[in-house]
Order: sequence, then C-alpha cells, then structure tokens
Amino acid sequence: MERKYNKQPKLNIKKNDQVVVISGDDKGKKGRVIEVIVEKRRVLIEGVNIVKKHLKPNVNRDHPNGGIIEKEMPIHISNVLILEGNKGVRTGRKLNEEGSLQRFSKKTGEFIK
Repeated sequence: MERKYNKQPKLNIKKNDQVVVISGDDKGKKGRVIEVIVEKRRVLIEGVNIVKKHLKPNVNRDHPNGGIIEKEMPIHISNVLILEGNKGVRTGRKLNEEGSLQRFSKKTGEFIK
C-alpha cells in the first residue's frame, strides 16, 4: 500500500547496520551497510558484490593512467537481513517505552539498537 503523504518507503535497514546476504551469488557473506539507496530500494555493502571496472585515462580523476579497479555494487534490500548473533533476523517496527517507533527482532522480540 502506498503511503499517503510521504511517498518515501520505510526500510528496516540503515547505514552502518551489520547484515548478511540471503540470496544471490554472495549468499552467506556478511558486511556493514555503506549506503542505502532509498529510491531504488538497494543497499551498498562493504565487501559484497564486487565487480571489476575499467577506467579510461583522465587527467582530472583519481586514476590519471586508467586501469582496472574493484568496487562494490548495490544489491536489492530484500536480499539482506540484519545480523543478530551469527544469524540474520527479520525485523519489524513497534512502539517502545518512550512512545516512538523502534526496530525489533521478530524472532526474539527484542529491540534493535
């Protein structure tokens, strides 16, 4: 269901969360979220989905001689779970003691920092 006023989707994964990949070529890899791309519902994870990129020589760039670099590419947010202990857990949102929404683990029911 689309939100009425704020069209930006609510995502349960934030920057600097520890996550585990649950599907795809990098299944089972763990890492820290570097960036969340909300519009495309994708996340950039440190050390996951690494590709080789060929750069042309350019005087104004970081690599003036060009070359081949390895960099992370984003993956869809549905392919990752927040890491709790050694396993990924599904998350939800509910009111905490102060009356504000906070993420919680659906497995244990405990609030996530």
